[in-house]
Amino acid sequence: MTHPVTDRTPGAPAHYKLRYPGSWWYLDLDPSTRDASIRRRIEHQARGVPQLSRERLDGLIRTTRHTAREAHARGALQAAGMVAFPGGDSMLSATSVVVRMPVPDDQSADLAEVLFGAGMQADGPQSSGYPPREVELLELPEVGPVGRIASIEDIDYKGTPVRTALLHTLFPIPGRREYLVVSSSTPNVELKDQFFEVFDAIAGTLRFVKVQSKGTAAPAAQGPQGMDENGK
Repeated sequence: MTHPVTDRTPGAPAHYKLRYPGSWWYLDLDPSTRDASIRRRIEHQARGVPQLSRERLDGLIRTTRHTAREAHARGALQAAGMVAFPGGDSMLSATSVVVRMPVPDDQSADLAEVLFGAGMQADGPQSSGYPPREVELLELPEVGPVGRIASIEDIDYKGTPVRTALLHTLFPIPGRREYLVVSSSTPNVELKDQFFEVFDAIAGTLRFVKVQSKGTAAPAAQGPQGMDENGK
């Protein structure tokens, strides 16, 4: 499935495609259906885990809904997530959101300069006691230069700081003064290296797709298995 980038200038790509692991599912961003959709999905994932407390499960549902609401408020093009229950009352979770980032007319659209500015501003001032943000330029096959920002931050959740590992990948949109940003995060900070490998793999599948002669996009990669774009 391809996803529209935005209104475009001549020669700019009209769509992009992005692969997620089969265990991931699309987050429903529609305000009229997302709360019920997210509850159904997470409760389905938790079946067969009787040792998981209702309090922990409800907390995960609330935080996932919060992520979906924030993604919608930011104008996200899509969002996806995963949850797993490895044993006992423990949980693993992560989300990935795709957003557009226009470059203001009075600022440079050069990737290095945009990356530096984004690295300074990402998620606000960094909490003390955490490693410094890692900001780097990478070259991805079939894509070209991209920016990567990795960090551990205290993310505010209803007034409570939640220690979170974040990875942002910035993709220049060809022919535009805009970027696509794939922002992935997990509260399982102790496993950040393993999650960052997954986040890098997801970002590495992004491809821009040009409209073909009759206005149809080239065939796209499939999303999470058995799911439509809204995760239903």
